[in-house]
Amino acid sequence: MQMIWYAVFFMTFTWLVVTVKNSRKLLAVALSGMLVITLVGLPAPAHAQSGVLGGIQAVLSVINGVIQTALGSINSARTAVNNLQQVVAWPQQLINQAKAQVTQMIGQYRTLMNSVFRVNLNSATLPTPQALEAVIRDHQVNNFSSLTTTFGNTYGLVPVATSATPTDREMSDMDDALALDNLKMLKASDQAADIELQSADSIENAASQAAPGSAAFLSATAIVSSVHSQALSQKMLAAELRQEAARLAHRNTLRKENATNTTQLRGVLVNLLQHQ
Repeated sequence: MQMIWYAVFFMTFTWLVVTVKNSRKLLAVALSGMLVITLVGLPAPAHAQSGVLGGIQAVLSVINGVIQTALGSINSARTAVNNLQQVVAWPQQLINQAKAQVTQMIGQYRTLMNSVFRVNLNSATLPTPQALEAVIRDHQVNNFSSLTTTFGNTYGLVPVATSATPTDREMSDMDDALALDNLKMLKASDQAADIELQSADSIENAASQAAPGSAAFLSATAIVSSVHSQALSQKMLAAELRQEAARLAHRNTLRKENATNTTQLRGVLVNLLQHQ
């Protein structure tokens, strides 16, 4: 029966030694095994010393024999896997070269591109237009009321009913509304563009420090950012189309009004001829 327990113990001990991945843990398992052998040998005092020495010798034999061979095979397999990852799948030299190239490109182009985006284009010279231009170009969306006020101060308000025909007043109101709509969209797009540029800088910085195997995640992030940029471009294009449609409607309204005026003038001339 004791031999069976010894066999079970040595099988369990061998499995623990094989699965341990740390040298300190391996030493702890070996000492624990020797301690168990010592305790098991205590009930036989006459043979205690020989039992302990025999157990230690058996443990050392197992460690220097089967376990050492298994650990050697495991280390060889780990070395082969590491070489496969570092030499074939993700060569360290090429990874460092790519990171250095990304860092070099960031140093060459980021400052120049940022300077282009921050060029001062303000051109108004009078106080009222300058105030409007400053609001238009501030890349903020929380001051639409200031935009409306400065726009009215620059381009004037809708004429009162006694100063213009109903058609002229309605066209003026609609033209102002569409102009303000597009200016608000412009301010929102400027703010969104700033966020897109910050996102692009973050992706570039991550690319210069990316770990092997993370390129797919960075590519997915860049694609999502590109989709956002395309959606923003589509919204700006839609705003431009609305403005063009309003311009066409304005021209057609003028033609309709001219036709109405011509009809009225014809009627007046006919009446004059009839009275003569």
